[in-house]
Amino acid sequence: MPVAAGMEDKARTLVPAMTDARDGFMELVDDIRPELHRYAARMTGSAIDGEDVVQETLAKAFYALAQMTEPPNLRPWLFRIAHNTAMDFLKRYERRHVELVADAPDRAAPAGDDDAVDPSLVEAALTVFVELPPVQRSALLLKDVLGPSLEQTADTMGTTVGAVKSALSRARHTLAVTPRAVLDRPTAPASAEEAVMLRRYVALFNARDWDGLRALLAEEAQLDIVSRVKQRAIRAGYYERYRELVKSEHLRAESGVVDGLPAVAIFRPGQDAQPAYFIIIASEGGRLISIRDFRYVPYVAAGARYRPA
Repeated sequence: MPVAAGMEDKARTLVPAMTDARDGFMELVDDIRPELHRYAARMTGSAIDGEDVVQETLAKAFYALAQMTEPPNLRPWLFRIAHNTAMDFLKRYERRHVELVADAPDRAAPAGDDDAVDPSLVEAALTVFVELPPVQRSALLLKDVLGPSLEQTADTMGTTVGAVKSALSRARHTLAVTPRAVLDRPTAPASAEEAVMLRRYVALFNARDWDGLRALLAEEAQLDIVSRVKQRAIRAGYYERYRELVKSEHLRAESGVVDGLPAVAIFRPGQDAQPAYFIIIASEGGRLISIRDFRYVPYVAAGARYRPA
């Protein structure tokens, strides 16, 4: 048997096993995933970027798990990976200098451990957390998400309890003096091309004109069904699936803005204020070049800043 043919046979055997392992892992982390997103979205300032961090976190964890001889304490282990991934994200993309954990002063804060931040701020719009330097942001969010243990927060951040206390104190002070108006910062309007494409997509979706939607696709349009599949070219099955979904779920679409990005907001009956999920589309020259569908990660919409377009 030629070497190439033998390799193909082995690959055919491995792919189903790897798929089963991945599916089992995703089922294992399913309950933790919304919490990871809550943390990551507030670290990045965006529900969409937060989901990118979560996906990268889970990819790293899946690979690392295969190298282990003993299973880890799953929840804190995943948060540790999510923390490092979020900090890497901020180092790459934030304009502000990212303070390294090692540089955080190791001193006790004047406030006591019970000096908790206003819960309404913890649940506030994502923009409020961007006011904090990343280390302070992380300390506050981990303390809230993981519970009252300073030791656990310090372990996740790879620092000392004293450094966590200091970061918490400074974060609480910053949030206490931050004007609430920061929650209502306006987002940039969609470009003329984006607005036109958004209206066309919504109109065709609500008319159930799936052939019309397919006609909008560029030849190499990319599809990302978040947490399910990525494809270089959009197959006919994507809209065939929606043909069935709208019948069973009575879905309707509206033009909206999610975390500052033009989006197709999808609503189910009885929903008016916040969409069930959304679809981010991108166009070029009047054709769709990418579709990013968040149907299978509804917690992203729950944590996103949404407004009608």
